[in-house]
Amino acid sequence: MIRKKPDVDVIMDILEDFLQIYPESPFVKSLLQQYRERGSLSRKQLEGLYFKAVDIKKIAPNKLATLEAVIKKKAVKTRSALPAPAPLYVRDEAVGIKIKAILEKYPEHKRVKYFLVKYENNEQLTAPEITELEKFHKLLIK
Repeated sequence: MIRKKPDVDVIMDILEDFLQIYPESPFVKSLLQQYRERGSLSRKQLEGLYFKAVDIKKIAPNKLATLEAVIKKKAVKTRSALPAPAPLYVRDEAVGIKIKAILEKYPEHKRVKYFLVKYENNEQLTAPEITELEKFHKLLIK
């Protein structure tokens, strides 16, 4: 993180003020340790620090304003909405019409009954099965 004035560190000042007020706070200690190690804090950590610092009257309002500006400058992670669920299989109505037409004329046709079961169970007919069905339709339905 590149700072314009490296000698001014508002976050470190707020953390040190917190440490003086609450010397045994594990939250402040962990934030201070992370800030010293990494040189920055996450947006959520800074927000938590800000909401705790607002309650304390000893911290200067200009430091709080600077902390708020740093928080607003940080990127916000948002997730886009999930796309609408699409059906896995879309029935081909032409195939259904051909199956029904053949079964009306020949209700005991075993192969076409097999196609009907697959069609009703939303299983996709393969290309050879579709060509076979079209052949049956041409031969049986004129």
